[in-house]
Amino acid sequence: MATVNVYLTFNGNCKEAFDFYKSVFGGEYPYIGTFGEMPPQDGKEMSQEDQDKIMHVSLPISKETILMGSDTGGEWASSLKIGNNISVSINTDSKEEADKLFNGLSEGGKVTMPMEDTFWGAYFGMFTDKFDINWMVNYDDPAKMQQHP
Repeated sequence: MATVNVYLTFNGNCKEAFDFYKSVFGGEYPYIGTFGEMPPQDGKEMSQEDQDKIMHVSLPISKETILMGSDTGGEWASSLKIGNNISVSINTDSKEEADKLFNGLSEGGKVTMPMEDTFWGAYFGMFTDKFDINWMVNYDDPAKMQQHP
């Protein structure tokens, strides 16, 4: 069974926004990380400004719902517009379910990141469907997640 959450994308003010949401909803961040904490990507240098931006943050707001977000930077920043900065994030119980939902929902759309194993231990992909809705599909393999706290 899959769970669905909202994923918000910001242009440099993700931390400020999430601190505000946290002040309203309460709770704690189970994870907050910056782009500077990521392993180097293809030998590309990242500006200090981009290194300080939020790569991922999550804030549980109920037993069933997690508000998630990140900043955008580099080549992705130019495509961010208010209105396309919200994605539907699906977390699945299996790799097979992740592939089924990704392949089905992305049919006729544009894949922006194919399903693949990530450095943070998840099997993850992103796309925009044929109705211009942004989606993220994620499967947290318990065996791999134990290696990446």
